[in-house]
Amino acid sequence: NRIMDFQDVQDWKSNELSKADYGRMPWHDVAMGVIGPCVYDIAEHFVLRWNFVKRDKYKRDDRFDWLTLEGREGEDEDLIAVQRPKHPVGEYIHHPVSPMNVKTGRPDANNIQGSVHAQLVRSSADWSSGILTEQSIQNAYCEIIRNAEHLVYIENQFFITSTGEEQAPIHNQIGKAIVDACVRAGKEGRKFRVIIVIPAIPGFAGDLRDNAAAGTRAIMDYQYKSINRGEHSIFGQIRKQGVDPENHVFVFNLRSYDRLNKTPALKKMEDESGVTYQEVQRAQAEEIMSSGVHGGAESSSSDEGESEDDEKEHYSSRKKKFEARRAAAGLRNDQVISEDSVAKNAMLGEKKVSEEKWDENDLEQEKANWVQEELYVHGKVCIVDDRIVICGSSNINDRSQLGYHDSELTIIMEDTEALPSVMDGHEYQAGHHAATLRRMLWREHLGLLPAQPLDADEDPNAQPPDVCPNHWHEGDEWDKLVADSLCDDVWNLWTQQATTNTEVFRHLFHADPDDNIRTFEDYQNFLPRNDM
Repeated sequence: NRIMDFQDVQDWKSNELSKADYGRMPWHDVAMGVIGPCVYDIAEHFVLRWNFVKRDKYKRDDRFDWLTLEGREGEDEDLIAVQRPKHPVGEYIHHPVSPMNVKTGRPDANNIQGSVHAQLVRSSADWSSGILTEQSIQNAYCEIIRNAEHLVYIENQFFITSTGEEQAPIHNQIGKAIVDACVRAGKEGRKFRVIIVIPAIPGFAGDLRDNAAAGTRAIMDYQYKSINRGEHSIFGQIRKQGVDPENHVFVFNLRSYDRLNKTPALKKMEDESGVTYQEVQRAQAEEIMSSGVHGGAESSSSDEGESEDDEKEHYSSRKKKFEARRAAAGLRNDQVISEDSVAKNAMLGEKKVSEEKWDENDLEQEKANWVQEELYVHGKVCIVDDRIVICGSSNINDRSQLGYHDSELTIIMEDTEALPSVMDGHEYQAGHHAATLRRMLWREHLGLLPAQPLDADEDPNAQPPDVCPNHWHEGDEWDKLVADSLCDDVWNLWTQQATTNTEVFRHLFHADPDDNIRTFEDYQNFLPRNDM
């Protein structure tokens, strides 16, 4: 579908996509919470960018103040782009507000200490930060991948890279590092895998045949040429040096399914109340998200505030009307037969989808209500040898990696705490943070984790890192299964499940892209018919 994902993004409470009519594209992301000295580096980068923009665009605008930073005073102020003109416009606001020596993560403060060496790297340049071009993110990716011995596991929103100068206009050399690592392993006769998880289709709305989708098709073309199309692709360059790339490089995507809960009872209530489910959905968003999400920031004008209040009241009254009609029909929440979502059934310990309740008088409508969509991989994470993690905002493409395009920030994490583990059947000292993160991701993708409740307030993994450590189901049977990333058992499970899922989604939903689609005529014939 990829419908309306960028529709009215400034209205963050609005969802113009009705859950009763369409399946929303699910997202998968990976993020890090950090404590300790690396927080200072993040703050310094932010202050530098703020002051750079203040200097170049708002130097004479008193709405925006200069920021100063503890540890960057005096002659060092230039490192964060502070200027002190004779007649400054705006104040000088010093950060942090409280002294550094009381911050969490300092040994003398007796607070929780991490076990990870963390290094901030960035892509930044004169236009974005007022500094010389820096591409330390690309340097880190290339060095860490090139030195890998066992496993490179990548999740990324894009995968556009080159193996040399012949692939211009693509210049980042992450692909070359992958080639080098695979060729070295192949010639040494060592089991080595690069597993790449990316979206099946870039997440931009529209039919792939439309002229407006030219950009989406171009991204897909560059990704195919990066991976396996042509002699200069990763596959081509590995094969050129006498190593079989199919023993080393594997690419996957994620996909999900659900059932729309548009029952005859819901349609009847919509008709009789004159209120659509989409309006109820909007009212719920207003109730849940309108207070406190943005810190209670005041509206830019009283008229705007009154307009928002009127809109909120409008949707609230519509919701009450809908609920009144439901009550009049004698239908309470605990009497609703069908679930709003059955997606949780893909996870560990849940029921079969065939066991989900539905109105027995409307089974044909239930068939029509099953939907699928790619599970959009938005994370930017790389885990190497269960010891090093790269995570941040940087995609694998030139915009993120070359330094003089998008400004990006990424963190390199290497454990000091060892985790006794297994690699290719042998005892192995993994890094605790890297290995447990990789295990949790693999269990999530394989459906070997319990479904997460919608309200994750009590989930330890949703807490700041200095509140409690992550919970990773240590020692259960599924943790033991995925502990060895090169184990044949987990690899067979992964590949067999991927093959089965591909066949099922092809048969039931005609999910695209598909190996059977070679032309636009094939694409037209492959699309699901309205009567399916």
